[in-house]
Amino acid sequence: MILAIDHVQVAAPPGCEARARAFYAGALGLTEVPKPAEIAARGGCWFESGAVHVHVGVEAEFRPARKAHVGFRVADLDALVARCRTLGFAPTEIETRGGERRSYVDDPFGNRIELIGVG
Repeated sequence: MILAIDHVQVAAPPGCEARARAFYAGALGLTEVPKPAEIAARGGCWFESGAVHVHVGVEAEFRPARKAHVGFRVADLDALVARCRTLGFAPTEIETRGGERRSYVDDPFGNRIELIGVG
């Protein structure tokens, strides 16, 4: 029986690490954690915040995920959207749907990320 999601993985092109760090750590505020030594040479990087674990994996024939996406619940949606804008990422305007406030932003590789405000 499935108990929880352990992590999500998004794909990125070779040489993605600096841009992944700028977005996932710099804009979203996740902390980079070391990849296990036995797979570190594959490239990419891992990030986490509490129980949220995001793996950015290198895919030689990379194509961004436009419909499939990761949805993050965030404590301060307005501040996160503002920080993304300040750092050069282009989140959508915040909208309310289903009683929840949300915005979408693409990571540097074109993968769609949903940000959902809580509280």
